[in-house]
Amino acid sequence: MNKTIAVTGILLILSGIVCGAFGAHSLKEIVSTAKLNSFETGVRYQLIQGLGLLIVGLQSPTELSLKVFYQLMLVGTILFCFSIYILTFSEVINLPTALLGPLTPIGGLFMVSAWLILLIKILTAKIK
Repeated sequence: MNKTIAVTGILLILSGIVCGAFGAHSLKEIVSTAKLNSFETGVRYQLIQGLGLLIVGLQSPTELSLKVFYQLMLVGTILFCFSIYILTFSEVINLPTALLGPLTPIGGLFMVSAWLILLIKILTAKIK
């Protein structure tokens, strides 16, 4: 078990549930339907990545180094999901989005890279 990865997964799940509840109960009156749909996409990805981290953290053998996977996954999830959350409110708080827009695909690229690294590590590992 990797306690850091498992705990991070749990924290992403917990905060994703809170964000999802906030979106479902408070955002309808504040933002457009398109922005609400984007927010829900961020919540969905945060929950999926959190669940993935929890599973990997609980099941990972100690012989498998997961540092790069974990770092890419955490940074990617934060960039992807939280840039979407902030973009959701961009019209409400009059926030320029030129700098935030590119963070979403960069975060997605980091998440995909993390899963590919984990796949390669598992395929090349010399553990049963």
